[in-house]
Amino acid sequence: MKLGQWIGLIAIVLSLYILWQIREVLLLMFAAVVLASTLNRLAKRFQSSGMKRGFAVLLSVAIFFAGIVGFFWLIVPPFTQQFQELTYRVPQGLGRFNSWLDTLRTRIPSELLPYIPDLNSLIQQAQPFVNRLLGNSFAFVSSSLEVVLKVLLVLVLTGMLLANPVAYRKVFIRLFPSFYRRRVEGILNKCEISLGGWITGAVIAMGVVGLMSVVGLSILHVKAALALGVLAGFLNLIPNLGPTLSVIPAMAIALLDEPWKAIAVLILYFIIQQTESNFITPIVMAHQVSLLPAVTLISQLFFVTFFGFLGLFLALPLTVVAKIWVQEVLIKDVLDQWGHHEQETELVIVSKYSEVDDPWTTETSVIDKEQPIDDVLSKEE
Repeated sequence: MKLGQWIGLIAIVLSLYILWQIREVLLLMFAAVVLASTLNRLAKRFQSSGMKRGFAVLLSVAIFFAGIVGFFWLIVPPFTQQFQELTYRVPQGLGRFNSWLDTLRTRIPSELLPYIPDLNSLIQQAQPFVNRLLGNSFAFVSSSLEVVLKVLLVLVLTGMLLANPVAYRKVFIRLFPSFYRRRVEGILNKCEISLGGWITGAVIAMGVVGLMSVVGLSILHVKAALALGVLAGFLNLIPNLGPTLSVIPAMAIALLDEPWKAIAVLILYFIIQQTESNFITPIVMAHQVSLLPAVTLISQLFFVTFFGFLGLFLALPLTVVAKIWVQEVLIKDVLDQWGHHEQETELVIVSKYSEVDDPWTTETSVIDKEQPIDDVLSKEE
């Protein structure tokens, strides 16, 4: 390898190392891009009705913050009340369980008594875990503050991108060679369309799942049905894992009333998720984004391994964008063109001569010397 090639290789390795070190910052920037694209799409809808750009952006941002405030207003108060109820219901349940164990000891043979667990011994064994959990409370608070700072950073970046998206788009395009910039602009357009389609489909599916959850929980007379339904719809943005997370608080609250309600809630959520995955999502996403289920699951495992919870939350939009770049750059521009350059070089060499003799036939094709080379190439092709 020559000196210039060594320098290029070292520069590529250093660039990859730096990108890996700042991967969390890049992920936050991508989250800001997704949010800005969503709000910009909404602002364009308002602009199409005759509204000016500034007012359309302000209205889109106002709707976004109203949705966030409404979400926490619906979720936090009911869950706070239910958590307070759990604090005195759990000791009651433990007391009932202990009395049930005492009754069981009187009815079974003495040989089986050592195999029946003692509640007090279980509490003593769990005591170190509780102490460790309380000891890590400061770390939990510090991590919560870190999450708040990251959210503020994403919101600030979103505002900057939303103020003048064309300028940032041009800066990104100029990072590529001049001959490839028009191609990059076309790829960015496809990414914007696909992200917009994914967002539209995800919002529709989220609304349907939330509505079905609210109706089903209300029929079962489960407390905080509205809050649980909103939470189920929001967690539906995380495929595969989100539905599992949403059923846990619903079953816990249903268990406070009757044990059979918890089982009924589990069956209800299973039916809702089957309906969503087999009917709602295929219909909504049919003309929006086409991703194989295995690709979605593998992407979730990949991004949650390297980026944590934020990577899990952004796994689907990251996969959508990555699919477009791989399909357009790697497959169409590299793999599909592999081996075509030799054929084009042959044509250029042949077209330099005024007379081209074909050794396989007795015919001779004559080319006008004054004819432009481009016309010759097009005819030869």
